[in-house]
Amino acid sequence: MRILLVRHGQTPANVLGTLDTAAPGPGLTELGRRQAEAVVDAIGHEAIAGIYVSRLRRTHETAAPLAAALGLTPVELPGTHEIEAGDVEGRSDHDAVRIYMTTAFAWGTGDLTPTMPGGYDGHAFYARFDDSIATVAAAHDDDATVVIVSHGAAIRVWTAQRVEHLGEGFTADTHLDNTGVVVIEGSLDAGWTALSWGGVPVGGAALADPAAEDPTGETLDEALDDD
Repeated sequence: MRILLVRHGQTPANVLGTLDTAAPGPGLTELGRRQAEAVVDAIGHEAIAGIYVSRLRRTHETAAPLAAALGLTPVELPGTHEIEAGDVEGRSDHDAVRIYMTTAFAWGTGDLTPTMPGGYDGHAFYARFDDSIATVAAAHDDDATVVIVSHGAAIRVWTAQRVEHLGEGFTADTHLDNTGVVVIEGSLDAGWTALSWGGVPVGGAALADPAAEDPTGETLDEALDDD
C-alpha cells in the first residue's frame, strides 16, 4: 500500500504560530484554500482509492477539492488529529512552543514517557495514530494508494518512529510546510518505508509563506529559536 500523508493547508494559527490543536479548530486562510486547490494538480493523477481526514476542520477543507475532483467522499479517522497541546493550547510564546515541540519530538526519538502538560504521553499518541493507519490498511487492497490529510507535528513525529529510510533526526531537522506530502509504502506486517518527503507546499514556492510563524512545520531548531 502507498499512503500519501498530506499536511493540511495554511490556517490563521499557522500564520501567527499559535498552538491550536483542539477540535474543531480553524479553517483555512485564503492562501490555504489555494494550497488545497493545488493538491488536485499535484496528486489528482494518482489512482487514489480513498481519502481520509482527521477530526479537525482544516483537514476537511484541504481534502475537499481533491475529493470533488475524484468523486470520493473523505472518511474521518479518529486518531490522525494533531498532537494535543494540553495546558499550552492557544499560546504562541517561546516557552509554550518549547514545551510542545520538545515533548513531541522526544517521542520521535523513541522516548514515549514525557507527558504534554495537561495532555498525554507518547504511548497514547502512537496508539491512536497507529489504530487509524490499521483501519485504513484493512479497508484497501495491498496495492492501493490512499491519501491521509493530517497535521505537521503528528505526521513528523509518527513517521520518525514508524517509517524506515528517513534517518535519525530527519523529521526534526526537516520542514513539512502546509500541503507538503510524505509518501510511504508498505504494510502493517512488513512495516513502512519512505519513498519521498515533499516538505514544501504542493504548488511550490509560490504557495509558501516565509513570513508565517509555524513551529509545527519548521525544523526543531527553528521552532525553538528565541530570536
